[in-house]
Amino acid sequence: MINEELQAWVEEISISSFGVPFQHQAMFNGRLSSTGGRYFLKGHNIEINPHHLDNFGNEEVEKIIKHELCHYHLHLRGRGYRHRDPEFKQLLKQVGGSRFCQSLPGTKARKPQPYRYKLTCSQCGMEYLRKRKVDPKRYRCGKCSGKLRIYDLDSNRSE
Repeated sequence: MINEELQAWVEEISISSFGVPFQHQAMFNGRLSSTGGRYFLKGHNIEINPHHLDNFGNEEVEKIIKHELCHYHLHLRGRGYRHRDPEFKQLLKQVGGSRFCQSLPGTKARKPQPYRYKLTCSQCGMEYLRKRKVDPKRYRCGKCSGKLRIYDLDSNRSE
């Protein structure tokens, strides 16, 4: 499928599912890796991941297009177009779009990053776990206002 066919497909879905024409650009973007599609707030264009078409077929991509068109139509009407907005959720359910796209085969799922650093109070021994490194000189213990020391949990050494 080429961009012109995608454009015609998006326009047809917009008319049939939303009753409003799609008047901007729809195109494929092969650089998308963790998402099925994207809607641009400034240009009102839509990009679709072609790998989803190759791996999951037309039905899955149609759900992705409906998802992006929900963003498009709600944003142009000045309504709640974000994922958390009730209007978005309601319209998405009404037209049969997907809330989340399937993960592409061969891509790793993100897992939560474990804590890498431990701040320990030199007076009371209170411990604070952190994922990111912080400067202990800028902070004090929340319990006793004592000085903090930082430990790297990966290498088990203090810094």
